[in-house]
Formats: sequence, structure tokens, C-alpha cells
Amino acid sequence: MTGVLSRLTSGLVARGFEWMLPVVMSKSTDPLWPDPGASLEKRIEFEIYGENIRTMSSMIIHKLVACSLAYPKLFTLSPNIRIEKRDRVGTGMHAYEFTQLDFEVRNATSAEIRGLVEELLCQLIAGLKDDAAEELTSLGRYETLTVPERPFDIYNRAELEREHGGAWETSLTRDIKDPVWVTNFPREFYDFEGGDWDNYDLFLPKYGEVLSGARREWEYHKIIKKMERDKVRKGNYSTLLRLAQEGRLKPCAGAGIGVERLVSWLAGAKHVGEAQVFPKMPGTVYDL
Repeated sequence: MTGVLSRLTSGLVARGFEWMLPVVMSKSTDPLWPDPGASLEKRIEFEIYGENIRTMSSMIIHKLVACSLAYPKLFTLSPNIRIEKRDRVGTGMHAYEFTQLDFEVRNATSAEIRGLVEELLCQLIAGLKDDAAEELTSLGRYETLTVPERPFDIYNRAELEREHGGAWETSLTRDIKDPVWVTNFPREFYDFEGGDWDNYDLFLPKYGEVLSGARREWEYHKIIKKMERDKVRKGNYSTLLRLAQEGRLKPCAGAGIGVERLVSWLAGAKHVGEAQVFPKMPGTVYDL
């Protein structure tokens, strides 16, 4: 974990990214709707100072605002709370509290973000094989963990569904040997939509999706139209909508990497809980 976080964060700093501290509570957080991949049992909402707020499920809204107004290139280690349905404990890849390495770049294209991720990931694996050879050997991963060739293969989600049906994710993660991109997911109001959706997820062999990202919507009329279509509560996003209406949001793109899931793949763990000192598996409440 230390080696992974050290290499990824220092790699971003070396590329001119600024480190932003995370937000834990907010009225504005990822609605996780209508993303078909979201599976929440409940949302944590509570009242303080006469206002209802939520725990952070993703800092995408905050990244969009901060990247538009302050930091052209930013990243943060963001705690996320998503109370997953209990049956997701069987996937081995879900926890209801986890950390994302979130980053955003002003005026970036999706291709540029994918290229950045590929570069960081390949450098990470090469570095770990040099510096953590003993640990990887003891985990039985030194020989099987190889630096993937760039650029990674890209698949269109609609084409995968036509070929494999609703179980395309299972087929994909079973068959691939290296990380691959999947694009064009119908998702939340902040992902850019122009015919196809200009978004992208990174899938790992056997471990599934480890990164989700997109180019962002920044124009008021498009954001409000999609909010109304998906019945998103506009009052939770009043600052975002005001900035969009004033033309102060800027085009940007970014992604979030699930830290525990990435480490699980690198280490060959059987369950993402092995990458957490205090695991939070769906369906279980822990003392610590």
C-alpha cells in the first residue's frame, strides 16, 4: 500500500498536479444515479445546523468546481462511503468504505486522461517489481504481474452488451490478460454526453472495474436538462448550477482509482478486505 500510494502520488506531483485535501460531508456529492453499476442499500443522510447533508460517495462535484476555479491539475485521496447491498460481499471486490485516488485536469480530453493512467500504471508496476520483489515473490505475484503493453485495448460498452448480453462484465474480466478500457456508459448528469457518453472505466483481469472517469459536462443547459431527466434533487447542487449558469465552470476530465481494489489486484488478494487494515465488508458492522 505504501509503495503504491507513494509512486502514484509522487508521479502526479512530478507532472504538475496539486494535492487537495478531501471532503467528507456535503450537500453536493455523487448521486450515483442512473449508473446501472451502482448498488446501494441506503444513503447516509443526516442533519446539521438545520440542513440535510450526506457523507461523501465521490468527490466528482468538488473536483469539477475546484478544477474550474482554482487548480488546473489536482488530485486527492478521498474517503468514500457507499452502503452496498449485502450480497455484494460475495464479489470479493466491494467494501462500503473505501478510498479513491481522484484526479482532474482542466481542458483535458478523455484520450489524454487514459494516456496518463496507462503511463502511471505501467511505471507503478515496473517500480514495484524492482523495489518490492521480495514482497511480490512471497505473495506469488512476481512472475505473473507484468507491465502491460500500451496503449491498452478499448471496448465500447454497447458493443459488449450486444455480444455478451447483461453478463458482459463477467465475460470480459474472465477473458482479458491485461487491463482494458470500456467506454460509453449511461451515467450521471456530470458525464459528457454527445451521442455516445464520453466516459471510460478501466477493467482488470479477474478483478473488474478499478477506475471510473469521464470528460465532464460544464454547460448549464445540458446539466439542468439531465438533472430533470433523471429526477436529481437540484437543491443539493445549487452552487454547481450557479457556477454553470454564470459560465464559470470549465471543460475538464478526470478519474478516480479505487485504491484497495488496485492493491488487491497487484498483490493477488482473494478479497479487497485484505487490502484494508480495518475492512468494511457489505453486511457486517465492525467494532473498529
